[in-house]
Amino acid sequence: MDIVIRQEQEDDYKKTEYVVEEAFKTAEYTDHTEQFLVAKLRNSNAFVPELSLVAEHDGEIIGHIMLTKVIIRNDTKEEEALSLAPLSVLPEYQKEGVGSKLIEEALKTAKKLGFKSVIVLGHDQYYPKFGFKPAKNWGIISPFDVRDEFFMALELEEGSLKDVSGLVIYPREFLE
Repeated sequence: MDIVIRQEQEDDYKKTEYVVEEAFKTAEYTDHTEQFLVAKLRNSNAFVPELSLVAEHDGEIIGHIMLTKVIIRNDTKEEEALSLAPLSVLPEYQKEGVGSKLIEEALKTAKKLGFKSVIVLGHDQYYPKFGFKPAKNWGIISPFDVRDEFFMALELEEGSLKDVSGLVIYPREFLE
């Protein structure tokens, strides 16, 4: 299957939000508001346009990924990082490698833009294949009540989390 990964454009927004809604319709752990989160994040200070990507097949958007800025804060310092959320693929295209292509391109772009690390709250059997490890390995704590194995971090630059620890501060849009 031919997949084109590109930056999301403003005229994609409605279609992207439809893809996000459909992707999470039958998901186990969701409040079914991810499409609204995407819309809110686009209007936030955390939004990085180059890190909102869509996957197209035959000219149709079938997937979307968004990485937005977060802060990892402890008593002595703050470190900027990214949050991977959400990753969405239309149900009929899931398990075809679309999500993997979106993640790989988003991580590559994030590294090119100079970001050093990415946080994800997600499936512990899926994200480790991209290099994600439990965030607790670095002393990075989730603000959400989740099991450690579901809250993960990835160094985009080797050693970039060596001296980073603390609570992840998400944009308020995640908490609304």
